[in-house]
Amino acid sequence: MSTPYGPPISLEHAKKAAAAAEAEALKNDWPVVIAIVDSGGNLVLLHRLDNTQIGSVEVAQAKARTANNFRRPSKDFEEMVAGGGAGLRTLAMPGAAPLEGGLPIVLDGKIVGAIGVSGVRSFQDAQVAQAGIDALTNL
Repeated sequence: MSTPYGPPISLEHAKKAAAAAEAEALKNDWPVVIAIVDSGGNLVLLHRLDNTQIGSVEVAQAKARTANNFRRPSKDFEEMVAGGGAGLRTLAMPGAAPLEGGLPIVLDGKIVGAIGVSGVRSFQDAQVAQAGIDALTNL
């Protein structure tokens, strides 16, 4: 059984997650875009660090929406595509960005939204996104 959706993430919680993600990116000198969507997949917060490539704005949002709308990390889709064969069917799924860096945000056992990060290597994007998630684990 998959994790149910809950009420949309609050702006306060989105800001807390984004601040932690930004701190992780700055600590590593990584120029990234941080996108947070609510449980309906709607953009709540978008933060582009100075000198981050413009293309990462849309990619970060796509990663966040993938994690939210499919209730799983976007890395799962990256792994399916990397496996080839039947996993390549993932490329035909509307709204599925097969790139690591998108994570669902779960509070009180329910998905309230997701965070997506883009700008550096996918595993680094995921590290920044995880920092945002970690900031919300003690709420």
